Amino acid sequence: MLSTDSIVAGAGIFVLGTASAFYMLRWRDRGVRAQIKSKQEAMFDDAKRQAEAIIREARLEANEHSLKLRTDTEAFAAQRQKELSAVEQRLIERETILNRQLDNLVQQEKLLRNEKEECDVRLVELQHLRAEAADLVLSRRQQLACLAKLNEADVRAAFSKQIEQEAQRDAAKLCQRILEDAKTNAEEKARHIIANAILRYGGEYTTENSTCAISITNDEIKGRIIGREGRNIRSFEAATGVTVLIDDTPGSIVLSGFDPVRREIAREAMQRLILDGRIHPARIEEVVAKVSQEMDEMIQRCGNDAVIKLGLAPMHPEIVKLLGRLHFRRSFTQNLLQHSVEVAHIMGLLAGEIGVDVATAKRAGLLHDIGKAMNHEVEGPHAIVGADFIKRHGESPDVVTGVASHHGEAEKNLLGVLVGAADAISAARPGARSETILTYIKRVEDLERIGLSFEGVEKCFALQAGRELRVLVQPEKITDDEAFVLARNVAKKIEEELQYPGQIKITVVRETRCVELAT
Repeated sequence: MLSTDSIVAGAGIFVLGTASAFYMLRWRDRGVRAQIKSKQEAMFDDAKRQAEAIIREARLEANEHSLKLRTDTEAFAAQRQKELSAVEQRLIERETILNRQLDNLVQQEKLLRNEKEECDVRLVELQHLRAEAADLVLSRRQQLACLAKLNEADVRAAFSKQIEQEAQRDAAKLCQRILEDAKTNAEEKARHIIANAILRYGGEYTTENSTCAISITNDEIKGRIIGREGRNIRSFEAATGVTVLIDDTPGSIVLSGFDPVRREIAREAMQRLILDGRIHPARIEEVVAKVSQEMDEMIQRCGNDAVIKLGLAPMHPEIVKLLGRLHFRRSFTQNLLQHSVEVAHIMGLLAGEIGVDVATAKRAGLLHDIGKAMNHEVEGPHAIVGADFIKRHGESPDVVTGVASHHGEAEKNLLGVLVGAADAISAARPGARSETILTYIKRVEDLERIGLSFEGVEKCFALQAGRELRVLVQPEKITDDEAFVLARNVAKKIEEELQYPGQIKITVVRETRCVELAT
């Protein structure tokens, strides 16, 4: 058994341990609380700093946004102010113009009022002068009657006799003209046939040049076309036989050549090279060869189309090929293939009128200018050269003779006469050739000039392609009776000075306007 001292000692030890444990726990709790408090303070400081940072960022963003809004507002206001200033300036300019126009109108009104007053005064003076002139004419007549010892009836009779003699002379001239027209009845019949052929056919005309321009997008393409040390442009000119002109003109280059077929090949080849972008000597030769092959096919197709359009029997391929080359040639601004087709149509119409075989006539008309498609190596007139060519390729003797003789360079047959007439008709149609247009314009100008050369004429107008001259006269200078005399004098002067086909109608217009203002 334990003793009391042991128990007391153990209890003391227990109490001491319990007390020390209590104090240790209390001290530990204070440390934990201090740590927690320090952590809370640290978290509060961090949250405070974060809040301050967020507030600063928000303030910065708000300032930036407000600054941007202010800048935009100021720019918009400046733009609006500029627009308003421009509108205000335009309004001021319009107001100035309107004021100036108003001043001009007021000034013109004053001038018109003054002119009206002057006209009224002149009108009164003119009426007095007319009255004086009438009295003077009456007195002169009486004086002449006394001097000539003739009364007014005798004077009228003498004047009528003079007019009758002039009318008889005019009638004699008219009779002579009618007799001449009767003698040329056969020629008039021929004109009628030709006129019917002209009226029944109409063609279109195109104009070509010895140069053609090609558009390019930028100047870099020019450098590619020229190539290093000019090798590309030399290769292109050697392959096509066409001169390439590259100058300072922006956006274009020029191809120049007198052979239209070569020029067309060069144009198509150059466009393909520009689109492809690969420009070097080997590519140039490849493209030119391909385009040349396609051009041969196109020439053959153009010749076949012309033959089919006329409804003719098939021709030799060499003839068709040479016909197709006429599509790229021109004479006096006329496309030769279109001209040949037109001549063939007119030949068919003329042949139908006089009873000649229509197909043979069309064949001769289509082939009459085929010699112009041959190059310079074949010497001689184009009619003879073309006739020899079609003779070698199986055309009939009548067609060959017609082609050879249509310009009078060989003995003519009936087809040769018809080909010459149809060729002249196609060339003389108004608008077919530039020379015809210039001649027509000059004739119209000469008609108006002759009309304006007479006193009292105000205006002249040539109408109906120069077949009528409309003459407007001043009514205060030309009377109704004098208007008839003026028309006859104008007609006589036109007959003396001009050469023209058919007849020209002269119409003299005298207009009197009576104007009065109701106030």
